[in-house]
Order: sequence, then structure tokens, then C-alpha cells
Amino acid sequence: VAFTDKLNSITVLSSATPSAPTVASVTAADVASRRASVPQFALGKVSAFTRDGGSGVLLTYLADSAPDPVTNKVVRDAVQEYFFWKSGQLTILRLTGAQNADNVDPWAKVTGSYRWTK
Repeated sequence: VAFTDKLNSITVLSSATPSAPTVASVTAADVASRRASVPQFALGKVSAFTRDGGSGVLLTYLADSAPDPVTNKVVRDAVQEYFFWKSGQLTILRLTGAQNADNVDPWAKVTGSYRWTK
């Protein structure tokens, strides 16, 4: 599911995954996947994180947005992907916004409010 407003989006991806992601596994598999599929991918960092809803792995990077359907303009995006895992279930919370936009507080609110429902 994805929610988009102007240049910001929140995407939630969920899948059954037998083991918890690690910094090493995200670096090996997910960075390679993004590098191959994300326009103008530029790796930021891969690190561990802890939030009220759990802990996991954070992947940050820069990417070019899809062209605007009206203006054809492309925006440089900052992306944060939070990999939450519990009992065989992986949820990736992807936050995207224009590079250099002040998204620190809203993104902290979103990631801090994540909770497992089961």
C-alpha cells in the first residue's frame, strides 16, 4: 500500500520471510536490488535502528523520482526504508521525499508510530 501527497510518499510492503534481516543481509541483497532497479541509486547507509514498535535495519539512499506526468520533471528523492521483522513476517516501511526537504520530524513520527497488530 502507498500513500502519496505532493513530493512525499509512504509505502508499506509486507511479506513472509523466515529470518530477520541483518545489516549484512540488507547490504548484500537489498542494496544490490535497489542498485539494479532504482533510477540514479546512491547508497546512503545501512544501519540498525530501534523504535517503539521494534528494531530492525534501516537502509537510506538517494534516487530520482518518476517523471511528473504533466511537467515531466524529475526530483531527487531521499529514501529511508525501515525493515521490521517479527515471527516470520517482514514489513518494509519506505519513506520518500525530496532531497534536502525537512522530513526529519514527520518521518520520526511515522516510524515511531509503527506497531505490529498481531
